[in-house]
Amino acid sequence: MTTLSPENSLSARQSASFILVKRKPPIDKTEWDGFFDENGHLAKSRDFICVNILERGLHPTVRTEAWKFLTGYYSWQSSQDERLTVDSTRRKNYEALCQMYQKIQPLLENLHRNFIETRNNITHDIKKLCDKDPLGNVLINKKRLEKILLLSYVCNTQAEYQQGFHEMVMIFQLMVEHDHETFWLFQFFLQKTEHSCVINIGVGKNLDMLNTLINFLDPVFAEHLKGKGAGAVPSLFPWFCLCFQRAFKTFDDVWRLWEVLLTGKPCRNFQVLVAYSMLQMVRQQVLQESMTGDDILLACNNLIDLDADELISAACIVYAELIQKDVPQSLKDFFL
Repeated sequence: MTTLSPENSLSARQSASFILVKRKPPIDKTEWDGFFDENGHLAKSRDFICVNILERGLHPTVRTEAWKFLTGYYSWQSSQDERLTVDSTRRKNYEALCQMYQKIQPLLENLHRNFIETRNNITHDIKKLCDKDPLGNVLINKKRLEKILLLSYVCNTQAEYQQGFHEMVMIFQLMVEHDHETFWLFQFFLQKTEHSCVINIGVGKNLDMLNTLINFLDPVFAEHLKGKGAGAVPSLFPWFCLCFQRAFKTFDDVWRLWEVLLTGKPCRNFQVLVAYSMLQMVRQQVLQESMTGDDILLACNNLIDLDADELISAACIVYAELIQKDVPQSLKDFFL
């Protein structure tokens, strides 16, 4: 068992403190532009910006550019001219990948049964998407969305295609203007959140650590889950695969949580603390009604229309509680 340093404990309390006061307005365009010098280099530290994103969030007018830094699309050390070059290179690389895909598509159709199956799944998923707002305005371009998803599948052998990816790419398409931006932001997001999105790499680890966290912080709940609730936690893998996107009431809430996950603040693998906080929302009901595994899963799936700020605050409090305790080495290694 390892006790974390007082400095880390103080940092955790500071990370959680923003729930105790009215949250400051999100970072707007004027403030964001003030973070850069005359050459377009960031004059503020990455840590300063990430902490402010955690505590305040981003105004929609700066989200696209900020996310390019958070995902690694742009280097934090880049100048304005270097970022223009990066944008041009990303566009050219995307166009080259599209040309490559067109050339090998017949080969994929003839030799790879999984390609046909995946393409059909993508087409089916996209058809179910609502592409208009309540006023009838078109929100997304389904053809462009399908193209990006197919290209991503062909280029990304680790993540492959998972049900729900169509919703994730849609959220990126709503954020940016060009297809190459949508494609690359999605690729970088998958890499940055691999413990959340890539089943074969990280979801199992997330579920294991969620179990470990419950055992450490809430032994009573853990004991119930080991008995009547057996299998409930492993069944929560969609939370991690899809980064909780179906739990929120608005796209803004999804963006708000995702940009916090991208900051790495207040700790690594913050998504597990988010999942723990969501489980705590159903804890009392589970124990009072002595729910079994299927009923627990249903209660968890009914966690919808959540407020991202409230959930982030709750997860920060869990982190503050966690690092004030004698923490098992496995949890220390995972979160710090």
